[in-house]
Amino acid sequence: MDEILDMTINEMPLAEFDCSCGRHHSFPVHDISIRKGAIEDLPRVCAPFKDGKLLVVFDSNTYEVAGRKAVELLKDAGFDVKELLFETGKDILIPDERTVGRILLECELGTSLIVAVGSGSINDSVKFVTSRMKIPYVVVGTAPSMDGYVSDGAPVIIAGRKYSPLAHLTYGLIGDTDILATAPQDLISAGFGDVVGKITALVDWDLSVKVTGEYRCDTCCTLTQRALDKCFATADGLPRRDGEALGALMEALTMTGVAMALINVSRPASGTEHLFSHFWEMDSIARGENPHHHGLQVGVATPVVARIYQLLSDILPEGTAEMCPSPDEIRALLACGGAPTTPPEIGIGRELFHDSVMGAADVRPRYSVLRFARDNGRLESIADQLTQELYG
Repeated sequence: MDEILDMTINEMPLAEFDCSCGRHHSFPVHDISIRKGAIEDLPRVCAPFKDGKLLVVFDSNTYEVAGRKAVELLKDAGFDVKELLFETGKDILIPDERTVGRILLECELGTSLIVAVGSGSINDSVKFVTSRMKIPYVVVGTAPSMDGYVSDGAPVIIAGRKYSPLAHLTYGLIGDTDILATAPQDLISAGFGDVVGKITALVDWDLSVKVTGEYRCDTCCTLTQRALDKCFATADGLPRRDGEALGALMEALTMTGVAMALINVSRPASGTEHLFSHFWEMDSIARGENPHHHGLQVGVATPVVARIYQLLSDILPEGTAEMCPSPDEIRALLACGGAPTTPPEIGIGRELFHDSVMGAADVRPRYSVLRFARDNGRLESIADQLTQELYG
């Protein structure tokens, strides 16, 4: 019996069950608190590590919204706290060699826990470092901007190229909806774009199951789909920072992380739309520019992937094309949540877009609709048609 389907997100830590897919699943995150005022739970979550030193990591922005409060709560509770501030100004912190190296250098002997105060880059950097040091970490989420809070991948930039090495899961997640409501609107839009991307990720997984015989867990698909449905039902509240909508968004992002953690692969949450995002991000970094937020790129790539499924509908395995909503439906959903809807809107140029259709399949060793198109001799014609449709 798949007991996890009957649990709320805050009840899922340490869940363990025999699944209908034939495997035994476990979710080794110890604590999740997503609610109004959840940051007050931080000392309790960190309590098992009180005998050691704590390193609390934040940047200029996340310090103001949650870092100062996190340090105050921990010090008042008697923890030995060291602070690490990344002076980022208006720039985006990049999870590259300099960032992960700095965290490692600042981590003193005797450190028992690192607390990451932030979202994508800080979470991923701390996750990577702690997995290599074999110490736990807790994350205080400051934006509902991505799905990596409870996943075991740690996307980092090495020599200008993006990799997602295996790391470990967080010990605990704090998702305070009061703090999430202060996030910049583009980060909220990025999180929503990342959630919308799960639509085509699930279709890609279905395609791979039918073409390659890849394993799939229907319980994880159900967890993801339920979270999407709940998030989409309140999406129109995101542009006005409605608390219920933000909570549903954070829950959807976390739930897809749970699904990934249960099977130790990112299939429930990541498909061709993520390959496009990674391709565009690496191009930005190679040119010395700050990349767009990952979720914004994932979002605008999703209707593109849906269009690819339309163009291949005559040769797809039975039932796969019907799983995917139309590009127009997905663009309308993105707009409802206040997110951009097309690659040109976020500055993806014509040549880069065409190159990404041709080359994104090779960003990860994973079967996708792009590989299906290439294997069937249709990729170049699809790249030409999509580029013409979007750029004229």
